[in-house]
Amino acid sequence: MTLAAGTEDNRQRVWIWLIACLGVIAVQMLVQHLMGRLWICECGYVKLWEGAVNSSGNSQHIADWYTPSHIIHGFLFYGLGHLLLRGKPLSARLLLATAIEAAWEIAENTPVVINRYRSATISLDYFGDSILNSTMDTLAMAAGFLLASRLPVAMTIALAIALELFTGWMIRDNLTLNVLMLVWPLDSVKVWQAGG
Repeated sequence: MTLAAGTEDNRQRVWIWLIACLGVIAVQMLVQHLMGRLWICECGYVKLWEGAVNSSGNSQHIADWYTPSHIIHGFLFYGLGHLLLRGKPLSARLLLATAIEAAWEIAENTPVVINRYRSATISLDYFGDSILNSTMDTLAMAAGFLLASRLPVAMTIALAIALELFTGWMIRDNLTLNVLMLVWPLDSVKVWQAGG
């Protein structure tokens, strides 16, 4: 086998993994459609950015204050893929990350999780994501994953901390607080998040 033939073979394998990633995202979209999720915001239009956290447009458009959390998911899933699939191509590890994120996006939009958000966090007006927003969350995770694959570990960690601190400062919520309040809600955190 010549070097050129080996390179071509590797490219084909990468494309197969990437097509599989797109297939996972398509399944995510289909399942959410079958769950009754709306494709876009009920308002009938699409915005690039929704900056109001406690609004009916949050989690309905392309990006919002929770997009950084999904980028951090990508950082974390890159690390997980590095541990579990050592020696496998980056595209195979991306498929694992995409499958995990898609599974979360589906679970996050079930009545059980939506009601948990509404009862345990300050997200009283949360009714789930639009399919567009959920898909963009998965793509934000993929962007974070690919970014982590290029950055030094220390820079990835510093960026994750910076994103957490910035969103925590701006909206009194971030990935860490989101997980904490879903798993082990604290009244003191809920009061602080509500501005108290």
